[in-house]
Amino acid sequence: MHALLVEDDDRMARALGTALAQRGHTVRRVGRALDALRYAREAEFVLLDLGLPDLDGLELLRRLRTLCDAPLIVVTARCEERDIVQGLRAGADDYVVKPFRTAELMARIDSVRRRTDTRSGMRGGDPVGAGGGPVRTGDVEIDPAGRTVTVAGAGIRLTRREFDLLAFLAARPEQVHSREEILDRIWGDVLLAASRSLDVHVAGIRAKTGRSGLVRTVRGFGYQLGPATAHGEEAPGADGERDGDR
Repeated sequence: MHALLVEDDDRMARALGTALAQRGHTVRRVGRALDALRYAREAEFVLLDLGLPDLDGLELLRRLRTLCDAPLIVVTARCEERDIVQGLRAGADDYVVKPFRTAELMARIDSVRRRTDTRSGMRGGDPVGAGGGPVRTGDVEIDPAGRTVTVAGAGIRLTRREFDLLAFLAARPEQVHSREEILDRIWGDVLLAASRSLDVHVAGIRAKTGRSGLVRTVRGFGYQLGPATAHGEEAPGADGERDGDR
């Protein structure tokens, strides 16, 4: 596959480029945000450093997500929880903090690629909610085939992973899914159960749709598609980003 490597440090770029080439990938390396935007559409996956000289990496990430839907992993020295949460909310599929083990990064790339098919919404060979027609709850409509979400008739823009999560829950609205099952199906890594990645995406869905009850929290277990209550209204179980951990 063709990788876009956005990294301004020459030594790091050489090491990553060599590791990717050894695994059969072609690599275009750029060191500036302007060049990343120029070549974004040709990329099949992206590795993005946030510490670029010409534009903040998070802002570049947001702009990249308007140009391409390729799998994207942030690879950066920024290790504060705030940075990680912002990166995931901006559309990153994974977030790796430097220094890292090359083998681990390559495994994460493989995991993201297995779970990402931007054209058909497939994950690991299974459709993530793509087999049925639109699902309605309240004034929210989720269309897995068209990969669209509307609230009161207005389109809502979700990141790819936010949509995959919502479509997965909508495929079986009566079923409660454990955190581990969701992380395995959508992220391809149950070990992420210790991270905030799932919670960040749930919070993103609630915030963008304005329907706090759309994803219902089942304490101590996981999540379920819920009634599409607006912010400020009561919604059983929809009481916090980390309820699944309590």
